[in-house]
Amino acid sequence: MAYVYHPPTLTVDCVIFQLIDNELNVLLVQRTTEPFKGQWSLPGAYNAAGSTTMQALEERVLQAKVGLHIKDLPVIEQLYAFDTVARDPRGHAVSITYIALGNGLEPKASDSTQNPKFFPVKDLQRLAFDHEDIVAFAHERLQSRVTSTNAIFALLPKRFTLTGLQLAYESILGHKLDKRNFRKKFLSFDILVPTSKYHQDGAHRPALLYRFKHPELHLLDRSFA
Repeated sequence: MAYVYHPPTLTVDCVIFQLIDNELNVLLVQRTTEPFKGQWSLPGAYNAAGSTTMQALEERVLQAKVGLHIKDLPVIEQLYAFDTVARDPRGHAVSITYIALGNGLEPKASDSTQNPKFFPVKDLQRLAFDHEDIVAFAHERLQSRVTSTNAIFALLPKRFTLTGLQLAYESILGHKLDKRNFRKKFLSFDILVPTSKYHQDGAHRPALLYRFKHPELHLLDRSFA
């Protein structure tokens, strides 16, 4: 008997993180079709023949499903290929998943978007497909990236205080950090530049604002773990 090849479906999904009020959030959409109609999921789409996964991500996921552009995301990279046979009730589907980081992201509604909203990662409810597991996997990757690279820049405004920087790390890592040790260690990387601006928070002493010397992704010279 001749072997009959049945290719799996290829999809592209994206885990988009940003900080809102110093809390790590992920962007979800509300599904408009079965399976899981009405439930929340990661934004994703089929990868048609003739398109790369990055093209499908930019056109069919970011622009069409959530109203964002790839230029809105300072850090975006391929996360993993999720290929568990039973992950989609419609049949074998392989998901090429990307992770992306941004700041001040505001999805724009259109006829094709699917009610995109940000949700705190720590309070996620049941998601469609295996997307809870994918978000957890992406969160672990993010924790690794912010301790080995300067990826945190993509989640912060252009100017920020050292307290804001520490709060960002604490939200991602899930635990408190010693203020003195954190500042000493991070400043030793020589990747921040003090500005001439200050942030006034109530009656507290104004805090000096910093910026990243080179706001592009690169490895730290040693781990921040």
